[in-house]
Amino acid sequence: MKEKDKIKSGFSRRKFIKNSAIASSVFIVPRHVLGGVGFTAPSDQLVLAAIGAGGKGTSDILNASVKGREKVIALCDVDFSGSAKRSVENFPTAKLYSDFREMLEKEKDIDAVTISTPDHVHGPAAKFAMDRNKHVYVQKPMTHNIREARMLTELARTKKVVTQMGNQGGSNPLLDMVQKWVDSDVIGKISKVQIWTNRPVWPQGFAMPAPDESQKPKDLNWDLWLGPAKQMPYTPNLHPFSWRGWWDYGTGALGDVGCHLIDIPFRTLGLKYPTDAECSVGSVYSQMWNADYHPEGCPPSSFITLHFAATSKSKSNIEMTWSDGGIRPSHPEIIPASNDIGGKNSQNGVLIIGEKGLISTNINDSSPLMPKLYLNDGTTDFGPEVEDQSEPEYGHQRKWVDACKAGFNSKEHKELTSSFDYAGPMTETVLMGNLAIRSYMLRKENEAGRMDFYARKKLLWDGENMRITNLEEANQFVGRTYRAGWEM
Repeated sequence: MKEKDKIKSGFSRRKFIKNSAIASSVFIVPRHVLGGVGFTAPSDQLVLAAIGAGGKGTSDILNASVKGREKVIALCDVDFSGSAKRSVENFPTAKLYSDFREMLEKEKDIDAVTISTPDHVHGPAAKFAMDRNKHVYVQKPMTHNIREARMLTELARTKKVVTQMGNQGGSNPLLDMVQKWVDSDVIGKISKVQIWTNRPVWPQGFAMPAPDESQKPKDLNWDLWLGPAKQMPYTPNLHPFSWRGWWDYGTGALGDVGCHLIDIPFRTLGLKYPTDAECSVGSVYSQMWNADYHPEGCPPSSFITLHFAATSKSKSNIEMTWSDGGIRPSHPEIIPASNDIGGKNSQNGVLIIGEKGLISTNINDSSPLMPKLYLNDGTTDFGPEVEDQSEPEYGHQRKWVDACKAGFNSKEHKELTSSFDYAGPMTETVLMGNLAIRSYMLRKENEAGRMDFYARKKLLWDGENMRITNLEEANQFVGRTYRAGWEM
């Protein structure tokens, strides 16, 4: 095998150089002697690039650089006049690109990329990079739809690349406290999980704004921003953030924080694919008796129910409910009325409910997890409400970088909390809620000239084969239609 082929197949440059030196029996002066404590030789640096350098991408690529320990050689963004300017300031020698495909074709030395674009570009960008043997760190949700998540999960194994989804709370060490409570059976048989959020906190639940080319920022490459979505004129207020509420680009409240909230019970209870999904959504009435109908966008609020088969950790079937739009569960009697449920002001949270008590946590992004145990006999156990983070975002990006350097299937790789082997199935579960919401809005005219919403039923899910088995029309939302040149 040629040297360059070894590198492409996962044999890192660092290991090649190190092994070559050993084989030649040449005495090497220790790097710390040459460069000082903490010095990393260029041959040991991971060569990084960012796809999406603004917004969350700013901290993703900065944290992945590990305070300059690694080398960032390129930044890609569709609008460097916005928040991406901060990444340019952080990495002034990096080359700038607007099209990630061009960047990855030209910059052959790139080892790994962070992907922090709007949701609809996650899948195409990750696949393009992984097809070229690049390690990938992809913001949550891992993909825009279920089919893409399954495809990337399988591709990571085939290409032997190191992956991580950007649900940084998965690296929060306080999850060990929740896991211990679950594993010790202290709350007894668990049968129900309740999850809620105050999202959406962006405009959502109304008609798509009208296009207006005159308002397009001069430096924004709108065609590249659209990516796999259908061609349309520039529409104000989608870029850089309010795209979240429109199905062509975003994944709503579930996509925004579902990977932070659902992650907690999915991980600690060892859940697999759900067996079914059912939903209802909030309606807005601009006129009497006729609810507004905007299937192109997410609703103002939703309530989702998922069921899961028993696992070795859960030991029983689980019913999981999700509510967004500020709708939350009733305050459990076991928790004092003066105490918040979940996080601060009860705005976001998770309740894992057992026969002997319950576990309450906050959203698990970079907010304090605030794990609390309440038992029916009055026993309580609380984790800290203020977390002492020794490094940004629990070292989530740094751990991915270390695993990239150690290699596929290394100890460091296996210890990652959100590699695609885990993040893929979890993301599919999150996106099942959106499949239910979009199916809920399906309608057709009946013989009387009225609209029947024929899909408002429990949807039965064959997770292994990614199919709704009792309503064929719902399967259109397992994947999506791609614009030419962006297919997956």
